[in-house]
Parts: sequence; C-alpha cells; structure tokens
Amino acid sequence: MKTALVAAVLALLLPVMAKAAQPPAVGVALENYAYPHPVAFLPLEHGGHAVRMAYMDVAPTGPANGRTVLLLHGRNFPAGYWAPTIEALTGAGYRVVAPDQIHFGKSSKLDDVPVRFDRMVEDTAALLDRLKIDRVDVVAHSMGNHVGVRWALAHPDRTGRLVMYGPVGLEDYRLYTPSTPLETLVADDEAKGPDAYLNELMTSYGLTLPRQAMAPFVELREGLKRSGEWPRYARSFAASAVAIRDQPYLQDLPKVAAPVLILAGERDGTAPGKGYAKPEDKPRFGHVLARAQALAPTMKNARVEAFDAGHLLHLERTERFNAAVLAFLGEGR
Repeated sequence: MKTALVAAVLALLLPVMAKAAQPPAVGVALENYAYPHPVAFLPLEHGGHAVRMAYMDVAPTGPANGRTVLLLHGRNFPAGYWAPTIEALTGAGYRVVAPDQIHFGKSSKLDDVPVRFDRMVEDTAALLDRLKIDRVDVVAHSMGNHVGVRWALAHPDRTGRLVMYGPVGLEDYRLYTPSTPLETLVADDEAKGPDAYLNELMTSYGLTLPRQAMAPFVELREGLKRSGEWPRYARSFAASAVAIRDQPYLQDLPKVAAPVLILAGERDGTAPGKGYAKPEDKPRFGHVLARAQALAPTMKNARVEAFDAGHLLHLERTERFNAAVLAFLGEGR
C-alpha cells in the first residue's frame, strides 16, 4: 500500500520537478543574466520611445596607456561574451567600452522601430560623448562590423585603428537571398528548438569549440523564450536580420582611412539568410576568409590574418586572438 502511495505521489511530483529543473525565465533585457563587469545605462530616444543603452566601461588593470578600445558585439551574442578580450585589453593598459546596441543584450528592445546601423553609430557617439572619450580603437565582431565600418567612415577623426573580426557584410547578401517578411523570420526562429539552435551555431559558424561551450548561449535563448516579452524580443531580433541584408557596407570599404586588421577563420562559413537562398546560390556565399583576402587589397590600409578556427576566434583561439589584436593596436602608439 505504501509503495503504491509513494508511486502515486512521485507521478504527481515528477512533472513539477522537471519544470523546476528548467533554467529560469530571462527578461528581454537579460535582467537575470550576469555580465563580467558592472553595467550602466545611457538614456536615449528611438522612434518616440524612451530607451536605455547598456554598456560596460572597464578601467585598465595594467599601467594605463591613455587609450580606449570600443568593442562592438555580433548579432547572436550579448556584450558579456567579450570577457576574455576585456581582460587582455585592460591588462595591457587600455580602457574598454563594450556597449549593447539598442535591440540587443541588456539594452531596450523595440518591435516597432526598424534596426538601422547608422543609428547605432549615432548612439555610440552619444555614449562616447557622455563618457568624455574623444578617440577610440575599434574591435568589431560579426554584425558589429556594420557598425564599426560606418563608425570609421562617419568619425575618422575619432578612430584610431579598426579590427574587423569575423566580419559579416563582406558580401552583398541581396544578390543571393530573397527579401523575407519579418513574420516569416519570427516564425522560423520560434520553431527552432535548443538542439536545432545549437546545431546551427556549430555548423554555420564552423566552430572548433566543444558543443558544451555553446550551452550557456543556448540556455540563454531558451530562458528568453520563457519570458512573457519573448514576442517583442523575437520581432526585434528578426529586424536585425532584415538590416544585415538590406544595409550593406561593402561598397564603402575602400573609403575607410583607418588602418584595418581583418581576422577571419578558415572554417567560418557565416552566411546570413542562407536558409532562404536558392540551392544553386547557397555555395556562392559565406566564404568569409576568401572574401577578406579579396577585399583587403582594395582598401587603403588593410591586411588579413587567418586562423584555423571558425566564427568565434576570441573564444576558440583566445591567446592568439588577444596577441594579434594587441600587436596591431600597439602599432598605433
């Protein structure tokens, strides 16, 4: 009788326990997600909305050299993923500013205002003005290069050196991918479970990291999906995919005056929108290193360094990545 009673109680409790074992819901401003350094906010206005831009402003831990590095994140990752890069830069004497652009990370999310990379440049200028920083060296990753290149063009007098790392945007994706309705992008992302998302990261990015290294980012996404504000987040996130396709910077690369170092992985096959491309077009784009090597000679002062890795060099090859960035920045002393 007791055995039957215990079995009955367990049958009732196990579903509750399973739900409790799930990672907790995460607010769309990542309220329950820790960053490696304190986060502050810059009040802004976007499309009639009061918003806040989150950022980390980290002081040098080594002897200060009087220079500041601006870190510009990619699309799938919040600014907190820069932790090992921040440690290396601050240890070498640099002040580091790492913002989350509006629509990303701990910053405000908007689902009725389009993503505009020119506006991200304006927001970044407002942030640096608030911090009284006149000039920065820039390290941009993935989508962040849409901001980094535009920053260097809009503010050549405030730009020292530019590291274009794993750059998205070295191709005009409009040539290979159709214009996809925002609602389709949202629905497809919603249908993507944790295993599918992890597989997408590992394969499209050509990562050499173990799968478990990506688990925190997958869990973060699953936590966001359990938030009541997930629909707003999903539309905001999808809008950035539209911007990447429709706002190319490729044509402006020869105008960049700052010295440029392009860091690219031999395995990096990042190709935004590839899932919507025609079968015959899919092999034609997403060759990040080859595109970097072809474009560097057309720029005023650019060179390429190749890595035996994928799209997340600062996590896959941390020591070599840090060494390459520090050596390049050091040339500007």
